[in-house]
Amino acid sequence: MEFTVKDLRPILHEAAGADEGIDLDVSTLDTEFVELGYESIALLETGGRIEREFGIKLDDETMTDSATPRALIDAVNARISE
Repeated sequence: MEFTVKDLRPILHEAAGADEGIDLDVSTLDTEFVELGYESIALLETGGRIEREFGIKLDDETMTDSATPRALIDAVNARISE
């Protein structure tokens, strides 16, 4: 199983109530979440949803260190492969 941007997109939109104008795709993978309009509280909720849906544990440090969608996707995939 691999976590992808296609998995992250709906979780962010649901958990963060993201503005529909923000399109998370390959061109925005290296853009910081703050620049995309996502606040830290929304990202913590996103982390909780990922944990529940994918059966993994993401510590707070992982979430704060994952400043971009690509970093978060990589962190989730590292946990899935453990």
